[in-house]
Amino acid sequence: MKKMLAALCTVLILGGTAGAVEVSAPSAILMEKETGAILYAKDEHTQREPASVTKVMTLLLTMEAIDAGQLSYDTVITASAHACSMGGSQIWLKENEQMTVHEMLKAVCVVSANDCSVALAEAIAGSEEAFVERMNARAAELGMKDTHFCNATGLPAEGHVTSAYDIAIMSRELILNHPDIRQYTTIWMDSLRNGESQLVNTNKLIRFYEGATGLKTGSTDNARYCLSATAEREGMELVAVILKGETSAQRFEDAKALLSYGFSTYTLKKVTPETPFAPIPVELGVQETCQPVLGEGATLLLEKARAGKLEQKVEIISRLTAPVAAGELLGTMTVTAGEEVVASIPIVAGEEIGRLTFGQVLRKVLKTALLAG
Repeated sequence: MKKMLAALCTVLILGGTAGAVEVSAPSAILMEKETGAILYAKDEHTQREPASVTKVMTLLLTMEAIDAGQLSYDTVITASAHACSMGGSQIWLKENEQMTVHEMLKAVCVVSANDCSVALAEAIAGSEEAFVERMNARAAELGMKDTHFCNATGLPAEGHVTSAYDIAIMSRELILNHPDIRQYTTIWMDSLRNGESQLVNTNKLIRFYEGATGLKTGSTDNARYCLSATAEREGMELVAVILKGETSAQRFEDAKALLSYGFSTYTLKKVTPETPFAPIPVELGVQETCQPVLGEGATLLLEKARAGKLEQKVEIISRLTAPVAAGELLGTMTVTAGEEVVASIPIVAGEEIGRLTFGQVLRKVLKTALLAG
């Protein structure tokens, strides 16, 4: 909840300059990865068909299954008749053909292979239907209130909808916590089946936009042209989502406009204390002092014009009494730019400090008395 409130505050602070960029698509959003701050939004909560941008969730659940040890990149998957029947974008899997998770992830990320998406879904959940239940459950966990998935691919289905905002949320979750996905989403050209199947990325930004890191394209007759585009420059990664673009080329132009606006206007700044925090004395503790550290929120997203004009004010308690919990609030660092408060960052205990027992106190008193004598 605290993170969500912090993100909301950031949106309110940064929202005033979003008029500096325009996109032609009816729904769009620009989000910064580290803070989750929204830098631009247009009709971001309207439910629309996402086409193959759906596969961002399929990829997220696959990467989570790998992290959990359910799959590995070397796991061999046997294609089912159902997976091979998908149509649309595919690599023409044959029933009982075998590929590794690594190969299937490559096919999904580079050419949006529907057959491989379903094969991965079946390997994780047993069936596409069971996997879709997991997709919707994960969407709910992430707060994606505009979303309902009906399949793992984004092929047209009644009621299969999401929003630009929700796509940004799941895209951020994927790139923030599973950066290894870049080994697939940044491929421009590659091949499968010992060179027999050639792959060319559907995301043209990978070749033509500086810093592009992914993520997923999609298009159907009803959804029109959709895109979740990610790019990183100078340590800041952005997510630009375009829904229902009029043409394929225009969705890329809209995404480039958003990304370039973000990179030209904002920067990430890691706040560190101008003067190192002094240890705080601890009464009745198993150690005599506690080291304060900055808590969450020390990475700030700022307009570049303000990033070099920051001032700090530190308020911190002078003494502690044990026990002290790691992460316990000890004070606040207020960061300002001119008259405006940019952030209030908690100062917390960097370690846990237990309380002395009666016996330990007695021994300490006796030791002090002996030394004095």
